[in-house]
Formats: sequence, structure tokens, C-alpha cells
Amino acid sequence: MPLDIYEIDMMPRAQKVYLMRYGWHFNRAAYMLASDLMRKQSKNTGKLEKVPRYTKDEVDALLQRHNVQVEHKGGYDYVYAAQMCRADYLGSSIADEQHLALYVKDTCDDADGGDGAIMRKWYASMVGSGEPVEWEDLLEEE
Repeated sequence: MPLDIYEIDMMPRAQKVYLMRYGWHFNRAAYMLASDLMRKQSKNTGKLEKVPRYTKDEVDALLQRHNVQVEHKGGYDYVYAAQMCRADYLGSSIADEQHLALYVKDTCDDADGGDGAIMRKWYASMVGSGEPVEWEDLLEEE
């Protein structure tokens, strides 16, 4: 049982609704918010610059191109994992798109990662940096 279940009484109502609908997984709106906040230091200018956003179709094509099968995609979790890897590791410890695809698989299919681990890590970094999450904005029309 995840420990954050004990904090449910302290959660904002919109966060509870989000978690009831999606669990600790990215929907499209949550992915859009998370990817909008991603920056990478430019090698040319040394300044933080916005990272171009992957679409779900682009990540699907990338995985297919490199023959990588992700078993536990979790809504937009795998798209977020690809975007985060692109922003933080691609061109450094992750040399190319083939290894980015393998990173996505390793991250999403991590046997001891636990359900919702990808979004929980993102949320923990948001809390740690003092960045509020406007849960109401993440409740998509279905």
C-alpha cells in the first residue's frame, strides 16, 4: 500500500478527483504541464531553453523505429519519460534516440518501480522545488 494513501484527507479536492480517474499516471493535460516546465541548458548560449515537446505519436514512432516494446505505458507516463530523458540526458549520458527508447522501456517496465512511480517522482520534484500543481487544470473532459 503506498504511503501517500494516508495523506488523502489533506489533498485538495481536484487532486483526489484526478487520482480517482487516472491514479498516479499522466493524462494528456498533466503531460502538457510537465513538459512545458522542462528546460535544458543550451551548449551555445549557456542559458536554459525550452525543450521541444514530443507528441504521443512521435514517441510511439520512436519506439517502433527502434523495435522497443514498452509493456507498462501508463497513459502518458511513457511520453513523459521520453520527454524527461530528452530534456535531461539526451546528448550526455543517453547518446542517441535508440538509447532514449531503451531508457523509456527501462523506466516504464522497472519491476520494482511500483505503480505510478513515474508521476510520483515528478510530483515529488514539484513539491521539492515549491512549484504548485493546479490539479483543476489537469482534469480533462472525457
